Amino acid sequence: MRRVILAVTATVAGLVALLAFKSHSPEGSVDSQSAPLSGVGTGTAGSDTGGANVQGEAGANSVKLAPGERAVTGNVANTNYGPVQIQLIVKAGKIVKVNVLEQPTSTEEDVQIGQYAFPKLIAETLSSQSARIDTVSGASYTSGGYIKSLQSAIDNGV
Repeated sequence: MRRVILAVTATVAGLVALLAFKSHSPEGSVDSQSAPLSGVGTGTAGSDTGGANVQGEAGANSVKLAPGERAVTGNVANTNYGPVQIQLIVKAGKIVKVNVLEQPTSTEEDVQIGQYAFPKLIAETLSSQSARIDTVSGASYTSGGYIKSLQSAIDNGV
């Protein structure tokens, strides 16, 4: 009888402790609603940053073009985690820069995946000059949305 009472008491104590547990976000976490990604890098096809300009929705329309450049915007590709839209900067028929206009930012994990995946996707785009690029492992949906938007931008005028 004592064992039953001890087992029940331990179970109740464990459940109370489990239900009272509150997870904490790490210090310095990104508030995805107020801090869209920006400034991951800008450049041209030969730079170390791969021509990446990863922006949130805030900087989508503030593109400065050099002489001879034109912007081609891809369609919004809806993914399971949110929309992805890219913009290509084209000069003399060659993609010289890629801007991410929209990306999933619902959770901190979405933001981290974007920070990891978009520079790789952009570097491959600049290298291949086409939408025939590999997806980034761990960012399958984001990569798929990027490739769909990229293909629509290419179809729109590259």
